Amino acid sequence: MLKIAWSSKYAHSLPPGHRFPMEKYELLPEQLLYEGTISEDNLFTPKSLESKWILNTHHADYVDKLQNLSLSKSEIRKTGFPLSKALVDREVNIMHGSVQACLFALQYGIAMNIAGGTHHAFSDKGEGFCLLNDIAISANYLLDNELVNKVLVIDLDVHQGNGTAEIFQNVPEVFTFSMHGASNYPMHKETSDLDVALPDKVGDEFYISLLKQHLEPLINKVAPDFIIFQSGVDVLSTDKLGRLGLSIAGCKERDQLVLSAAHRNQIPIMCCMGGGYSEKISHIVDAHANTFRLAQEIFF
Repeated sequence: MLKIAWSSKYAHSLPPGHRFPMEKYELLPEQLLYEGTISEDNLFTPKSLESKWILNTHHADYVDKLQNLSLSKSEIRKTGFPLSKALVDREVNIMHGSVQACLFALQYGIAMNIAGGTHHAFSDKGEGFCLLNDIAISANYLLDNELVNKVLVIDLDVHQGNGTAEIFQNVPEVFTFSMHGASNYPMHKETSDLDVALPDKVGDEFYISLLKQHLEPLINKVAPDFIIFQSGVDVLSTDKLGRLGLSIAGCKERDQLVLSAAHRNQIPIMCCMGGGYSEKISHIVDAHANTFRLAQEIFF
């Protein structure tokens, strides 16, 4: 059974003025339920992740600042959100959703978090709408509990997974692969184990060809026993922040390549949603929904 983390906190804990396009967190499960892709049984409600698992990835002084709402004005500005207890609680909730989804993926082959993909959070700071890094926390949870030996992070959001790269820069058990816009945020890129930087306006054919060129050889080389997939849909041509040129069909083909590779190689995979900032919320929801539709089609 496909298990999916979802909480009303994902959408309703965001500050006024930041709801669009974050309302996708509410509209996406509604769409999937309406069309019959999932039922209520597929959804699970995450809780708050224990602090020890957060501290296993993030510096204690930074976590303390978050919990006490004592970030400096500069630090708050870099996160992109006004700091509040509700926002921090939401982030901790998302962390648990991704960790629990990883455990479900070990059981069922795949699981998903309707939120997550917070790849701009560093070990000691937040950036770009990310306070804590669910990708890193989840990978460390799996490794430290000896549930897996090698994790491959496939980050196909339009923005480089700079925080994830920093956290795992000296961790051979986690291989970080980021395929992103060369000229997009963050302007200063960290060094992933493999970075593929794309020029502006890249379309479906070039993008898919490049992903095919790297994906299967990478899986064979790294030999992971778990994959974490950041499936941001800000690669769309309609995205306000993306600068790439993929269609919704091209984005779906991207996801099909990744999910099919995981299934074919019998590697459990956890998918977290990442970014999406198109003018029309329907484009965002449909592109994200394709990832869930493919998960049901390929795995179940």
